[in-house]
Amino acid sequence: MKQFGYSLLILTLLFQVSCGTPKKSQTVEHHVKIETSYGDMTIRLFNQTPAHRDNFIKLTKEGFFDGLLFHRVIENFMIQGGDPDSKNAEAGKRLGGGTPGYTLPAEIDSSLFHKRGVLAAARRGGPSNPEKRSSGSQFYILQGTVFSHGALDTMEIKMNKQREKQLMQKHFNQAQDELNQLKMENKLDEFNIRVAELREAASQEASQLAPIKIDAERREAYTTVGGYPSLDNEYTIFGEVIEGLDVLDKIAAVATDQYDRPLEDVQMKVKVLD
Repeated sequence: MKQFGYSLLILTLLFQVSCGTPKKSQTVEHHVKIETSYGDMTIRLFNQTPAHRDNFIKLTKEGFFDGLLFHRVIENFMIQGGDPDSKNAEAGKRLGGGTPGYTLPAEIDSSLFHKRGVLAAARRGGPSNPEKRSSGSQFYILQGTVFSHGALDTMEIKMNKQREKQLMQKHFNQAQDELNQLKMENKLDEFNIRVAELREAASQEASQLAPIKIDAERREAYTTVGGYPSLDNEYTIFGEVIEGLDVLDKIAAVATDQYDRPLEDVQMKVKVLD
């Protein structure tokens, strides 16, 4: 009887330890290194975006990124890579359309923002991707620029106008079949009335939303280290450069062609550090 009680106690303790210990993936930070001819960048992957973190680690361990190019480089904005079609691509070829055959659901965390050095997933834009799903492999590292407070004020205005435009597009997309039918039937008066109604509905929806504001923390970052606030809440951020920001600047400064592809290939090799 005593032996049974002792065994039960052990099992209870084991259960409590098991339930009380957080999963490793939620507590341990994961890091990768991107090696290039311009130097190396060490990146910390965020646990707030586990699907993107785990996918990046998986592809890295498979050697997927090795030999791929930073195929799109825009100084004071970002450097982009991860297109599988860029491996051994002939000079001058326009790149950026390659995929690993899948996309990822957006993991847009409002606490993460586009300050200098963040790693984010590229994606197809526009109404064809309303869920903002990410490319399965393409990513960008943000260089950004330093903004004045006045420039941020102007950007706030633009961001609010862009949101209203997106709401307008949503309403028109939902009524597209109806509008097409009115045009086919040559009911122009009814068509124009419906268009006016859709515009008013979008404006009303926009007026009920709190204005987009760049908060104090983000303003501090954007006016000191730099970034690109208009991308916030539009793309999934899943890491940041913690060593090698000078390498980011060197790659961002290379000469490029009309498609923003570097004239001299910038290859990468990616390794999981932990």
